[in-house]
Amino acid sequence: MESTTRRLSVAQRWMLTISCATVALVVASMAALYTALPEIAAATGASQQQLTWVIDGYTLALACLVLPAGALGDRYGRRAVLIIGLFAFAAASATPVLLDTPGWLIAGRTVAGVGAALVMPSTLSLITAGFPESRRSNAVGLWAGVAGAGAVLGILGSGLLLEQWSWVSILLAMSIAGLLLMIAGFTLPESVDRARPAVDLWGALTSATAVGSLVVAAIAAPERGWLDPLVISTAVVAVLAAVAFVVVETRVAHPLLDVRLFTHRGFGSGTAAVTLQFLVCFGTFLLMVQFLQLIHGYGPLMSALAMAPMVVPMVAISAVAPRLAERTGLRLPMAGGLVIIGIALIALSGLDVDSTYVDLLWPFLIMSSGTGLCTAPATAAIIAGTPVEKHSVAAAVNDAAREVGAAVGIAIAGSILAAGYSSRIAPALPQVPEQIREPVGDSLAAALQVTERVGPQAAPLAEFAESAFVYGAQQSTLALGILTLIAAIPIGVWAPGRSRAKAKPAAARPETQPTTPR
Repeated sequence: MESTTRRLSVAQRWMLTISCATVALVVASMAALYTALPEIAAATGASQQQLTWVIDGYTLALACLVLPAGALGDRYGRRAVLIIGLFAFAAASATPVLLDTPGWLIAGRTVAGVGAALVMPSTLSLITAGFPESRRSNAVGLWAGVAGAGAVLGILGSGLLLEQWSWVSILLAMSIAGLLLMIAGFTLPESVDRARPAVDLWGALTSATAVGSLVVAAIAAPERGWLDPLVISTAVVAVLAAVAFVVVETRVAHPLLDVRLFTHRGFGSGTAAVTLQFLVCFGTFLLMVQFLQLIHGYGPLMSALAMAPMVVPMVAISAVAPRLAERTGLRLPMAGGLVIIGIALIALSGLDVDSTYVDLLWPFLIMSSGTGLCTAPATAAIIAGTPVEKHSVAAAVNDAAREVGAAVGIAIAGSILAAGYSSRIAPALPQVPEQIREPVGDSLAAALQVTERVGPQAAPLAEFAESAFVYGAQQSTLALGILTLIAAIPIGVWAPGRSRAKAKPAAARPETQPTTPR
């Protein structure tokens, strides 16, 4: 019996390692190309709009398809879907090695996003199906911590690669990592819903349309404005598709997602908390990477190294936070974590052009601690609120919440930053020569490029533009902090306390069948 237990423990550790490494790769891929965009533009001749879709094509495909992909894992096998997704991810990431035009790069990133959609829910549902309930919360907590740190790891890895090689090395490294993880995936046990219900095609279509339209609106809003016809029309489509999804899911015999789960306090509050965390985290990443590079003059590698310390408290606290939630209920860690994040963001809003790296670091560490405290219990609550045979769909809800939150957070932070910069730089524009007025008014990055070409006499303009950027960043982080603190109140009230946390979710039919790979 002891040897059997030991072998099971080794198998669980291996499964957890592969699942965490895979989700880290998928999340890292979202952020890894941020620091390489200038080099991609120079090497491929990509326009600013094309550069935007190099990033957003991946995010859009992942967000649209992650929920239907979770259902495929439940029906056809989570390991099988994981392997297929990793193959698609690896093959698509290798595209620029042979075809490096902007169009092919965008297409490759979009297909990689499709592969990532297949991968993400499978990584979590394999853990929840393969671990006994007594060990599941810690495993889910570690997975959530690694997923939360994935963006920082992606920025760090890309910065290291760009020090020695070209931007193609980033995607090649992702392709090789995906291929190795695909091979490792064959060693994992399979798990599948033995009932194998029919695929809910209408549910898949309406959910993909709702999420995809919302993400498109969020992507377009910072550049076009929130009242632009495209932004408004796609937002309306998102609302209509979401309503259609709810109607469809309440009428079909085997829904893609039982929407009544959102009325359960753990599932609903957990989904809201995950969405909010990724909204503020990715919005803050957008601001702070630019702050480090444009105000402090850091390169890609130094920017990545500057953000790397926040990984430590995030992962460490995520590993133990689910145990705290079991003792205190979800309310304390979820609401407490959000309050900590909000306080850290308000502290970040005090940064100015003379702030040092240490002035930025300590709020970052506080923010990552709050994220670790909140993320893991929220993820565990989403999973615990669903039957075992539907864990892939539950994992997909968790993943979709992350993607939507990230897209909306970048949109909100970028819009407030742009508005703040424009309002502060506007008084100086009449004194700026007409030929450089437009780039100076657009962004700090463009203003610094122009003033560098003009020479030392443009130094006062560069300083004024830096001050305008910092003002926009201050307003953006302050808004995110206030939003987080306000949202923490209803989420904390909604989240179950200690007595409800101890209550078990509705009993699930034992329809998840683990099998050993042959």
